[in-house]
Amino acid sequence: MKKALLAATAVASALTASLVAAPAATAASASTGWELPWTGHHHSRTSVPFTEATVTAGGDGRFTLKWNAPGTKRVEIKANGKVVAKGGAQGAAVVSGLPAADRQWFDFKSDRGVGLRLADRLIRLEGAVNFRDAGGYRTTTGQWVKMGEVYRSDALDKLTAADLAKLQRLRVKTVFDLRTESERTTGPDRVPAGAAYTVADVFAGSGSFQTLPKSPDEAVKAMVDAERAMVAGEGGKKAYGWVFEGLERDRDRAVLFHCTAGKDRTGWANATLLTALGVPSDTVMADYLASNDYRKAANDAVLSHLPAQQAAVYKPMLDVRAEYLNSGYDEVEAKYGTFDRYLRDGLGIDARELKQLKKDLLVG
Repeated sequence: MKKALLAATAVASALTASLVAAPAATAASASTGWELPWTGHHHSRTSVPFTEATVTAGGDGRFTLKWNAPGTKRVEIKANGKVVAKGGAQGAAVVSGLPAADRQWFDFKSDRGVGLRLADRLIRLEGAVNFRDAGGYRTTTGQWVKMGEVYRSDALDKLTAADLAKLQRLRVKTVFDLRTESERTTGPDRVPAGAAYTVADVFAGSGSFQTLPKSPDEAVKAMVDAERAMVAGEGGKKAYGWVFEGLERDRDRAVLFHCTAGKDRTGWANATLLTALGVPSDTVMADYLASNDYRKAANDAVLSHLPAQQAAVYKPMLDVRAEYLNSGYDEVEAKYGTFDRYLRDGLGIDARELKQLKKDLLVG
């Protein structure tokens, strides 16, 4: 495989970083402390009745809450210990006027079963646009991935002092940097005080890129080949294996993994995690494609600086597309046969470690 193709995502990410800085956050103000979302909450093996539960933050301080808990009669939602919404088994509400906080949490509780503690997925920072929670998704078994435990992000080199303080309050304890050596040299990570920093270079040993795609079709092929390399390449297997080991080992979370744009190498890391935890494939895909929304302003700014012909070539490298992620799963099938064998033989995650990871990260 050509070296240029192995590093295609790094090329696009470097272009993004060189042409545009992350826009300022639209809403966020510091709080004086941070309470982990699962502290003080007892979780039995009783199932979670919610089949849908989401929190979406608006730029005006409003939060849209939606839920569906079939078979229940009453749902009550609290924020800061006070009831902010209630209704029947299915409903929606818009909540405003809450006190300023780093991150606003909502406790969803019905008249039976285990409740959920959720927040908006995006963490608003001044120096990053694609920093978000990996959790908040329902699995095929009816369990939910806890929020506040694992984060995914774009580059950390532009984080401000306020951003770093916020991440410290989020108790980010472990940072995995999936970028190449040249990316790390150009934009060294800024990590919160006390966090352990680990280099997990997905493209280690692949060499630096030599040429750029000359057409949109070549760009798409480069992205597909890069995705396959993340699965089959020695650098990818080692890097993602380290990430999973860190997730399983670090009980004093939160854990953060990131690359430059937070969409390709990070996207595969999160897709692998969610798939391993049992999140449905369509949900995993939606999470992956969400980078197009979170990065839209930054990507549009990059493309606006380029001639139309060059922009057409670069757009596929700034996008995330279903065919990119699917090519990763295709490579898993081709090389390992099943996803469980990829976890075991490719990443070194055995059944015991996977069981422990599910115990730690799932509720219900």
